[in-house]
Amino acid sequence: MKRSNAGVAAAFALTVLLAGVYVFYRFSGVDAAAPVWRLAKVESGPITAAVSATGTLNPVVSVQVGSQVSGQIKEIYVDFNSVVKSGQIIARIDPEIFRYRVRQAEADLEATRAAVLTQQAAIAAQRAEIARVEANLREAQRDYERKRTLVEKNFISPADRDKAQAVFEAAAAQLDAARAQLRVAEAQAKNGEAVVRQREAQLAQSRVDLAHTEIRAPVDGVVVKRSVDTGQTVAASLQAPELFVIARNLSDMQVDTSIDEADVGRVRVGQQASFTVDSFPGRSFNGEVMQVRKAAQVVSNVVTYTVVVSAANPDLGLLPGMTANVRIVTAHEDRVLKVPNAALRFRPPGNGEAKRGPAAGARRGEGSGGGRVWVPDGKGPPRALRVQTGLTDGTTTEIVSSELTEGTEVIVGSAGPATPIRPAGPRLF
Repeated sequence: MKRSNAGVAAAFALTVLLAGVYVFYRFSGVDAAAPVWRLAKVESGPITAAVSATGTLNPVVSVQVGSQVSGQIKEIYVDFNSVVKSGQIIARIDPEIFRYRVRQAEADLEATRAAVLTQQAAIAAQRAEIARVEANLREAQRDYERKRTLVEKNFISPADRDKAQAVFEAAAAQLDAARAQLRVAEAQAKNGEAVVRQREAQLAQSRVDLAHTEIRAPVDGVVVKRSVDTGQTVAASLQAPELFVIARNLSDMQVDTSIDEADVGRVRVGQQASFTVDSFPGRSFNGEVMQVRKAAQVVSNVVTYTVVVSAANPDLGLLPGMTANVRIVTAHEDRVLKVPNAALRFRPPGNGEAKRGPAAGARRGEGSGGGRVWVPDGKGPPRALRVQTGLTDGTTTEIVSSELTEGTEVIVGSAGPATPIRPAGPRLF
């Protein structure tokens, strides 16, 4: 009985002890484990802000060679990668039908010229007729005046005078008719001369079409695309069909890259750029921003702008169509104070603020924006410091104005328990 009472007393004492421990930890606010911070030092050094994007390598001048006439391809003189000179014949369309058109136009022109000569001869004959009619008119006029004088002296009857007057008036009318016929003949001759010029233009057009059956290279360069084969028929209607694409100079290329609208405001003509291609891993190519095109490209509600970057290609290793990973340097400072971006994103547990990165301006690589970093303060809670941010390279951010100095430690994260851990304690019931 004594041993049973002793066991009950021991159990009761243990229960009271455990309850006391639970109440102590439950209401005293003592942490089971204090947080351990991950720290980084404020550094001094260079920082470079850049815009990264992808683009496509293209020749600076790429000429599409087409055909201005329709027909069947009779001969092709070049192939892919052929080096051509300006004016060189690279293909030929069957010229037979165009030769016949030239001959027909020549025949039409000769017939028209012959008709003009006939009209000119008719004009000469009409002028001779006018001269004859004028002579008859003068003779009729003299006869009329003579008979009028004789009638006044009563030597002849008035009927003879009237007859002479009628002959004179008829000759005058005949002269007017002859002159009208001359004007008609001259108008016909002018019309014939106009038709001659029209036939000459048609002949010239036919000769030009015949010349267009010879497809010539418009520039010096390299054939990078051939779209036709011998025997294929091309139809030139509203738009000339593409036969070849000639790159003018592959030793001087360009990268057409798409820059997001959030970053294009920092890109300027003349900024230095570099790019890499998958064909040459580990090799970087240098260039310069040559153009920022103002025409927006909208794809799936994403707005981008085309930026042209020069690309020297002296060894002709870069090929048109390659994908380039471009990096455009928008700003650079040789010596600044900088902190990891993680320090600007960090917020201690229970601070009540959402985590956020550097200010918007700094996030895009340009200053200035505001931010806050936290520094350890002995055994107490960390202390917040307001900072003014500048450039960022995506990993670190420039500190323009703050109490920080080189070597100061800032908190970038938590390495241990970051929240108070309270023991659950024994369940009493």
